[in-house]
Amino acid sequence: MAQRYVRVQNQEGIIFYGLLQISLKVQVLDAPPWMEGQPTDLTLEADQYQILAPCAPSKIVAVGKNYADHAAEMGTDVPPEPLIFLKPPTSIIAYEEEIVYPSQSQRVDYEGELALVIGDRTVDCSPEEAQTKIWGYTIANDVTARDLQKRDGQWTRAKGFDTFCPLGPWIVRELNPSARLQTFLNEETTPVQSACIDQMVFSPDFLVSYISKVMTLLPGDVVLTGTPVGVGAVQPGDRIRIEIEGIGRLENIVVARS
Repeated sequence: MAQRYVRVQNQEGIIFYGLLQISLKVQVLDAPPWMEGQPTDLTLEADQYQILAPCAPSKIVAVGKNYADHAAEMGTDVPPEPLIFLKPPTSIIAYEEEIVYPSQSQRVDYEGELALVIGDRTVDCSPEEAQTKIWGYTIANDVTARDLQKRDGQWTRAKGFDTFCPLGPWIVRELNPSARLQTFLNEETTPVQSACIDQMVFSPDFLVSYISKVMTLLPGDVVLTGTPVGVGAVQPGDRIRIEIEGIGRLENIVVARS
């Protein structure tokens, strides 16, 4: 099994980065792993921590319509170059935290995605250089208020609500380029989304290079690489499970805003 890098909070509220063991103990690192964090003598037992999103980025850069079938599903052509937008860091939630259905929307969709975690300051780099800047991989759900996206004509509100970026549960360093991404709703055994990540129009290294020519990417920043065909609506009470081979699964339940 690949090493799983996590970010956790102990019972005193202190946040640590660490390595998740098969026993579910966490071996604490002395710094974020992309900042050359090294193992310490501190180990947290499974009942001594809460798992958090695996990083705390300065920004989340997301990519729209990066699978041809999804672009067609949205009624558009594949963009000639990556279509990028931002999600605020305040949209991030961890594995098993609740997605809050906003009162302003009547149509909220799931979007299962591969997420890249940046490990080094990245500015104006080539695709070859960009590959060395991708520190690891995790899972994301680019939750979207679809009706607001269509109404506004731009995507900030539709993509930016608190809880609209489930992320995690951990980061792995390596990933098979043809790993399969699947999304499941509730107890259904047939996925609503299923695609290999090598079906992306623009590859991860190309995306990081392209974004780096627009804005500086910092260690711990996140790039969402787009969602495949099969997006659909959720309602309060629904549970969304996104799986990527070689990483694991990200699960969250939808709740109504109280």
